[in-house]
Parts: sequence; C-alpha cells; structure tokens
Amino acid sequence: MSGNELRGEVTPYSMYANRRWFMKAVGAAGVLAASGGVYRWFNPVRKMELDTVAIEGLVSTELSEDQRRSLGYLVDEPRTSESDIISYNNFYEFTTDKNAVAEASRNFKTEGWQIRVEGLVHKPTTFTISDLKSLGPIEERIYRMRCVEAWSMVIPWAGLQLSHLLDAVQPMNGAKYVAFETLYDPERMPGQRTDVLEWPYVEGLRLDEAMHPLTLLALGLYGKELPAQDGAPVRLVIPWKYGFKGIKSIVKISLLASEPPCSWKRYAPTEYGFLANVNPNVPHPRWSQATEQRIGESGRRPTLMFNGYEAQVASLYDGIDLSVNF
Repeated sequence: MSGNELRGEVTPYSMYANRRWFMKAVGAAGVLAASGGVYRWFNPVRKMELDTVAIEGLVSTELSEDQRRSLGYLVDEPRTSESDIISYNNFYEFTTDKNAVAEASRNFKTEGWQIRVEGLVHKPTTFTISDLKSLGPIEERIYRMRCVEAWSMVIPWAGLQLSHLLDAVQPMNGAKYVAFETLYDPERMPGQRTDVLEWPYVEGLRLDEAMHPLTLLALGLYGKELPAQDGAPVRLVIPWKYGFKGIKSIVKISLLASEPPCSWKRYAPTEYGFLANVNPNVPHPRWSQATEQRIGESGRRPTLMFNGYEAQVASLYDGIDLSVNF
C-alpha cells in the first residue's frame, strides 16, 4: 500500500516509487508508499487515452442532478483526467509499479469472461458480462476514490449496482457476507508469479454493505469499457472505503455466513482492517490519513469521513467503534 509518513506526511502525487525503490527507502516488504512530487519528477507518467470501445447499454438516469448529488451518485468536484486514471494505478497482478501497469497489462484479453456466484444463494449462477448488463441499468456514477496510500481521484465509473446481481441469485437467510475473488492466471497476470501477496487476490464485504446502492460493479469509465489496468472487465467500487477494497477482474462471488479473508488484512492485519472505511481520524500505523493528494492537483486537501459519503453510509456502522474496527 503506501505512505511516506515517516517524516510526517504522505508523499505527493506521482512520487510513488516502484517496489524496489520503496523497499530501499522505507524497508518494508510488499507495501508501496512514497512521496509524490519527487517520483513524478523522475518518472513522468506517459499520457494515455482510453482505447477501449464505448460501453454497451449505458443509460441516462431519470434522476435530477440534485437527486444524484443527494444519493452520492455525483460529486461536485472536477473529474480526474482520463489519462491520469488509466496511467497511474495499483494492480499488483501485473506489476507493483503504478506507472507501468498499463504497459504490463497491455495484452490482457477478457473475451468469454464469466463470474460464478455461489454459496448461500438459492440460485447459484454463472454470469457473462452480457448477463450482468441485463440485470439492471448501467449508469454513470461520479465517485471519489481514496487510496489508503493517501492519494485520491474523482472517477466517472459506468456500472451496475451490485444489489441487482445479489437480488438475482436470492441470498439465503444465513448469508451475512459477500466474498470476491480475482482471476488467478500467472501466465496472463505475471505479477502473480511473485510473492508480493498471496494469490489470488480476495476481498469481502458485509451483506448490507454489498447491498447498499452506492456499491457498484464497474464495467467502464469515461463512457468506455474498463481497460485492463483498471480491472477489466468488471471490478468492485465502494466509494466510502479505501481503494484496496475495490477488487479487480472478478471471477467469483460467494455469499457466506462468516467473514471472508481479505488479501491486505491477511498480509498485515494490524495495518489493514476488514471494514477499511475512509477515516481521517484513524491514522495508518505508518502515516496520517488526515489529508490526501488529489491526482492532478498541487497541494493537499483534508480527507473527509467516509470519503464524503457520511450522509449515505454512516448508519451502517451505528454502535461500532470505528477507531478499533478499522
């Protein structure tokens, strides 16, 4: 993950070094954190444009802008450029270098992709991407994205509410959690040949979090299908949680009675919790979460509780001490 709070501040945008540089700089295996401006200076991001096709089935919402804003579907902040979104990203299945993910995943193909949904459901089903698009409207949602490394973006996702998928498979009464799994294929995803994490990547949510209207299965961004480096062909987006919860290239979803394992919590349980809600009041053990570096901006900005979605999601955590249950 990230953070150069060793001297009191997470480093600014684009200064995040590759894994080897980071390990020399901070001496922590497998956790990427450095400081933005210097890295950007020495490692300029190659400007790119999306080369994927327009996403099929994208619809215009009948909601007004005020309604979308109230629901959290739209934020009144400048969108991060398409180029920055697809050029600067974490996807360790390909590489630990944020600036190299696009190149490392360039030949990743997703034709014939399927997602198996199983476990405590009445209708276990294998879905194609076309099947997903038939479950409900594919909408544009403009969400903040906050990385645990203390950098952030504003991204215009296109996707389907996860609740529509879960409704289709009919969860059983005993289902309390939803587990997700990324494709495991070291031939296509060369980063899986390393031991930077235990593979395949896995994540999980409580069922009520998964059913929340803000929780999205993203199929595209900027009106086009997801590129490989951003989790093609389908990834999870939960805008009030740190970005590592947004598992990419999903192939399996399981409904369970007990809390599932999560890759970063499994790697460092004292640093990465199951909830992973954005919380400026709870520092990472090695850096503050009080401020963030918005990609494309100079200077830092305060981090908002629940990443600015407090009105929509705070009630999910009534009675929970979020300073302990992080």
